[in-house]
Amino acid sequence: MSGSSSWRRAATVMLAAGWAHSSPAGFRLLLLQRAQNQSFLPGAHVFPGGVLDAADRSPDWVSLFAPRYTPPRFGLGPEPPRRAPFPGLFYGDADPAALPDDVALRICAIREAFEEAGVLLLRPRDSTPASQEPSVALSPPAGLADWRSRVRNDPRCFLQLCAHLDCTPDIWALHDWGGWLTPYGRSRRFDTTFLLCCLRETPRVEPDLAEVVGYKWLSPSEATECFLSKEIWLAPPQFYEVRRLEEFASLSALYRFCTDRRLEVAEKWLPIIFLTSDGSIHLLPGDELYVKDSDFLEKNMSTDKKTEEIVREGKVVNRIVIRSPHVYEIYMTLSSQNKHMYPRNYIVPKSHIARL
Repeated sequence: MSGSSSWRRAATVMLAAGWAHSSPAGFRLLLLQRAQNQSFLPGAHVFPGGVLDAADRSPDWVSLFAPRYTPPRFGLGPEPPRRAPFPGLFYGDADPAALPDDVALRICAIREAFEEAGVLLLRPRDSTPASQEPSVALSPPAGLADWRSRVRNDPRCFLQLCAHLDCTPDIWALHDWGGWLTPYGRSRRFDTTFLLCCLRETPRVEPDLAEVVGYKWLSPSEATECFLSKEIWLAPPQFYEVRRLEEFASLSALYRFCTDRRLEVAEKWLPIIFLTSDGSIHLLPGDELYVKDSDFLEKNMSTDKKTEEIVREGKVVNRIVIRSPHVYEIYMTLSSQNKHMYPRNYIVPKSHIARL
């Protein structure tokens, strides 16, 4: 990938687990609390994930998936259409021996879920992936703490763990959801693929107490309330995704949506930061002010107008308005298309803002 030498490929998995205590059968999302000493998003609650490692792309995985699953797709089905996420960014020629991107990124997300949370999204090698219902995480075997330490120190050890357990990463349980590119102005920039995994029940979670110091299982509405009450902090992309997931009333509805859109292009977005005289707005594709121009890989937009004036003028919008670190608003007029689910408008009452 070129356009900037600072970009790093990454993968995130949003774990949505069935929650028997709600009616209809709803779901909770796993949000991990990052340690305050982390250089990227310190203290934030995030979905499990991390940077793509060469070990995630290694052709050594082929023998583990064999003989039931073979390159290049390993049973994932037809390759979805690909397109550059933003002008000026493109992918170079891949190593012909390496695993395809969508396989390697799934392995990356599964490895990170194990490293950070102790969750094993693995499947016995002799089993057939479930195609009609959500998956189940593997019960943690004895001696897992030692394996986690080894994998954290050397990602190549994740393949060794899978072979030891006679399992493969359950790549078939992870569905393309979308992705985000870190906007201009941040010291570290990531090209992050977002994947979604529906689980029938909540697995046991054990934070690594290094990168991750805590966790919560929250419904989308609970996550929103915890954010507003300053119990947790979410970065704008995570907040936006939580609001998208609010559109699904049940785990089964979310699972059906994911399985019905296998061949759709999962949209990856670069927010353009629009600096106003008293705040900022994250512009997203489809917004009338959004400009798909490679110049905005390395600069922001700005205006002398106040945020409220820009909000009032908007007619065709897809944007996150940053009112304060714990008050985000979503303004949306786009209709869902190509099986892409947009969130609804989310506007915080002015009485709440005034109390801050």
